[in-house]
Amino acid sequence: MTSICVLPGSAGEALASGISELLGVPVTECVVGRYPDGELRPRVEQVRGRDVFVVQSTSPPVGERLMELLLLLDACRRAGAGRLTAVVPYFGYARHDRLELPGQSVGVKVAADAIAQAGADRLVVVDPHTPALAAVCPVPVEVVSAVPLLAEQIAPAWTEAVVVAPDLAAAALAERYAQTMRESVALVRKFRVDQHRVSAREILGEIAGHRVVVVDDMICSGATIEATVALLRNHATDIAVAATHGPLAPGASDRLRRLGLRRIVVTDSVVPAAAGSPFEVCPLAPVLAETIAALHCGEPLHNPRFARRIRVYRPLERELVTLACRAVGVLSSTRLIRKCRRRACIGVGGG
Repeated sequence: MTSICVLPGSAGEALASGISELLGVPVTECVVGRYPDGELRPRVEQVRGRDVFVVQSTSPPVGERLMELLLLLDACRRAGAGRLTAVVPYFGYARHDRLELPGQSVGVKVAADAIAQAGADRLVVVDPHTPALAAVCPVPVEVVSAVPLLAEQIAPAWTEAVVVAPDLAAAALAERYAQTMRESVALVRKFRVDQHRVSAREILGEIAGHRVVVVDDMICSGATIEATVALLRNHATDIAVAATHGPLAPGASDRLRRLGLRRIVVTDSVVPAAAGSPFEVCPLAPVLAETIAALHCGEPLHNPRFARRIRVYRPLERELVTLACRAVGVLSSTRLIRKCRRRACIGVGGG
């Protein structure tokens, strides 16, 4: 079996470090130099013949982060990487998924085509804004969900809550949260006035006297969350927010803080992650390490028995987590997970 290589871009250094620690492999260093005019010049080593995972979110500044990813993929391919996977937790340009007006581009396809052309054999993304990504990308796309991790962070202190989708596009995501948390679902109908203003019109579902968790795949300007909270405030007893991605636009964090919420939970898919109360950061390293180990070992990602293993990780002590993830070139991850469960006395899906 070829050895694994976790190689970070500048927007994936912290994530790559966490992933590598869980997998029990060192981070593969790369040098990203710059020409005087700002052009990037990456150089990679020790990737020949290896199973390489390049970790890089295309978060703001999106253009530069995407270009860095493309150059890293090209450098790895030219250096003889055996298999090359782009791990892009936050996939920029995913909102540009269709032609709304004549003369527009389809940014998600342009970005996906570029990643494939740069040398990627496969793409791993976390909760992309559009399901069209898998359809338009020339290489296989593995979609990882952060919902189990986010729901697990919220649920213990937020029982008997109603999961609220702030718009129709988030309804399927809200249903996944509700199934994980075993809670009910409500939907808000919204109308977008313009790029910066949103009007929430109607609540579909029963939330009166309940705490609610507003869920979305991403928060950018904060306008949708602001309008939703304004509508819910007179009906719900308390409000929390959970989103996979937080590519906050300038002024968005202050806008959200003014809402007076106690909890806004996002993952660390975007660098830098939102910080300070009421923001909480949920690390993606466990689910990405699990995904990378499965891909490297040729195990399925989407059968129920495999998916439940993610929930085994969180109650285990650090050394057990490391042991569970060291499926790389030693044993199958199935046998290691079973060994961990025996040592920790935890059943499948525990935690």
